[in-house]
Amino acid sequence: WGYGKAEAMLERKWPEKYNAAGHIPWAGRIYASYLTELLGGRRGRIYHGTWGTALFQSVYQRAPSSWRSLLMMPEAYLGLALLVLLSSLGLMWRPLLLTALPLVVIVIAGLVGQAMVSAWSVEFPSAPRTRGSIFRRRALTALLHLLQPMARLYGRVGSGLTPWRRFEAPAVFPRRRAMTVWSETWQAPEMRLLAMEAELRAQRAVVLRGGDYDRWDLEVQGGVLGAARALTTVEEHGAGRQLMRVSIWPRWTSEAGFVALLWGSLAAVATFDAASGGGARALVAAVLLGVVAVLYFARVALECATAMGALAKSVSSLNAAERAKVAEAVVSSATQPKPTPRATRRAGGQHKLAG
Repeated sequence: WGYGKAEAMLERKWPEKYNAAGHIPWAGRIYASYLTELLGGRRGRIYHGTWGTALFQSVYQRAPSSWRSLLMMPEAYLGLALLVLLSSLGLMWRPLLLTALPLVVIVIAGLVGQAMVSAWSVEFPSAPRTRGSIFRRRALTALLHLLQPMARLYGRVGSGLTPWRRFEAPAVFPRRRAMTVWSETWQAPEMRLLAMEAELRAQRAVVLRGGDYDRWDLEVQGGVLGAARALTTVEEHGAGRQLMRVSIWPRWTSEAGFVALLWGSLAAVATFDAASGGGARALVAAVLLGVVAVLYFARVALECATAMGALAKSVSSLNAAERAKVAEAVVSSATQPKPTPRATRRAGGQHKLAG
């Protein structure tokens, strides 16, 4: 519980270090025992170097996918609770039970199997070498493997670090739009992107930078399901004047698309069953699944709209800063003392004498 609470406190202090799911993105590797690697079903690759020049060969593995990482996250218990709820609704409509119950079994088997394999690989050097004592210790270790993510989830949810949290930003209708920033002073395009990123981080938004070969520059994650991307270009108009064009569009993750397709398919099948004489239970299931599908689509649209609003606000902040620069230049030029005609003639005479 305390570990999850500490994660929530750190996320509030450094939101830029956490992703939309509330976890720290990390590109490292933790090498577990051989039994744990067997559970993942991933083969390692030994790096020998170019033409075998590597002095110390090491084993490398690909980064785990999002689906495989779900079982190692505390939020897996939230997904399990949702599947159990769907299974209970399946008592009214049998196709839903046949769809959700196998998923419940798969998730429970994955969680319990991972705990058992991890407990089997633990050594107890100071324990009595009796079969009953070793079995009890391994059972307790497996139970702790199951309880630790649950306690961590309780601390995270109780402290506000939930997958459905959102940062405060004005929502914009999620559609592709173009914005411009006119500047009278020259500035490198990278500096303008850094200014946009600083403004987004001031809004406590989760911002990602595009790579050298990506077709986008900045991405704002509105949540686990929806995000928005921005692509910028700068036109040079001479004398240091620039026109920055920004294209913003919404996007959703592949996981969100898969779940949306699942909800929509279940609602459509239940509606077709109710229309073809499936009875009152099929009608109730169709209504409930339709409501859940609509709420899910609304959540995806809200996260995309929030991310779009954060990007639009950052571009508007750049426009406001450029207008402030122009107004400051006009005020400074108007307040400068103008030379009098007498001083001008005196300066002209001094130039003639110097010539």
